[in-house]
Amino acid sequence: MAERILVRGGKVVTPEGVFPADVLTLGERIFAVGDGLPLNMADEVIDASGCFVLPGVIDPHVHIQLDTGIYQTRDDWEVGTKAAACGGVTTVLDFATQFKGQTLEEALENRWNEIDGKAAIDYGLHVMVTDLPAGEEDEIATLSRLGAPTAKVYTTYRPNYYMDDDQLLRTFKAAAKHDVMVMVHAENDAIVSAATERLIQAGKTDLRYHGDARPMLAEQEAAHRVAFLAAEANARVYVVHNSTARTSEILAEARGKGADVIAETCPQYLILDDSLYRGEHPEWVILQPPLRPKGQGDRLWELLAQGVVSTVGTDHCDYTLEQKVATMEFPTTPGGIPGLETSLRLMYTHGVVAGRISLSKLVEVMSYNPARIFGLYPRKGTIQPGSDADIVVYDPEPEETITASRLHTIGGYTPYEGMKVKGAIKTVLSRGMPVCVNGEFTGQVGRGRYVERRIEL
Repeated sequence: MAERILVRGGKVVTPEGVFPADVLTLGERIFAVGDGLPLNMADEVIDASGCFVLPGVIDPHVHIQLDTGIYQTRDDWEVGTKAAACGGVTTVLDFATQFKGQTLEEALENRWNEIDGKAAIDYGLHVMVTDLPAGEEDEIATLSRLGAPTAKVYTTYRPNYYMDDDQLLRTFKAAAKHDVMVMVHAENDAIVSAATERLIQAGKTDLRYHGDARPMLAEQEAAHRVAFLAAEANARVYVVHNSTARTSEILAEARGKGADVIAETCPQYLILDDSLYRGEHPEWVILQPPLRPKGQGDRLWELLAQGVVSTVGTDHCDYTLEQKVATMEFPTTPGGIPGLETSLRLMYTHGVVAGRISLSKLVEVMSYNPARIFGLYPRKGTIQPGSDADIVVYDPEPEETITASRLHTIGGYTPYEGMKVKGAIKTVLSRGMPVCVNGEFTGQVGRGRYVERRIEL
């Protein structure tokens, strides 16, 4: 690996603006940023002429090698992080699941053992908290001690993950006490369960009914309740994968009254809509929450541009097509879609090129904000001296068509099949090493490191 790499002739993108500058790396860090840096300072030169130079994408919400206790994705950390690298993602934040009877530390140790020697890019972990008995809430301090200060909880998926309101409130209070942020999957379990049961009783279990089983109201009500409880507990809460505009607006209203709540959305909710459940391949879009009517995506773009929605994650799950079509009934089809490798190009095309968001906003919601919110900044999420040399050289000129056959995931499908995108990822550096060049993985499996994080509430 070259000790000093000069990314020359491009336009550096920050949340504040876009400006011509060269970027010089020294080892794993950025050494200098400036216009016209001398060639003799570098061992290797990357020509970024006509290209944008972006901080590596931080995906705060992925599920690589997922085991839900019911379904398991068939990828592993080598597959998942190679796909991420080829999509311009240089850091992923995944999950360690606390299965019943485990301590939080055991959950983290088990996940570290699964990942060991396989990650090609850097990673952090959240912990899915499923077993926090009354009187033992202070165990959550373990998460801050081990550099994983984000807990994930669910208001649905009874009985595996579900937390009732008392459990939520206890968890929020303990998290606030110990500088832990709580991520919440917000859907009202009673509404979802009842809607699902009505469809099953009516014999309507085809995939086309998936969206009907999880109404928009279920997400909106749960977000409202979660925001209220978060305010009562003085906790910082991050509500994942907002699929409806009203969800994000509810969180914004709560922020206006003093609640510390943050909204995330995903490319699928911005770009796709529920008409696909009646299309040729509904199996490609079975996920929770489901896709929504088209107008929801349009409004979510507006909220993203306004800063009401702070981040874009993918909720990436690499189930195989075989798993997706096994029953062709929504109650027994694993939910989740691949998204790591396509997110940057999709967001650039449908956001920046379409005039919905600026290039600086793209960097803000995909790099800077995730780094700041999750305790990675300024090590990651920015292009400045001293930060990790996580860099994407993005050529805005090519036009490409997304197709599963060219992706590095193993699922065998993409919900974006045949979709045209503008621009191509020319080079990706992860801590100074080229991990993707012209769409091909060039990195080193096992080089990815666990990144300890700290959050101050």
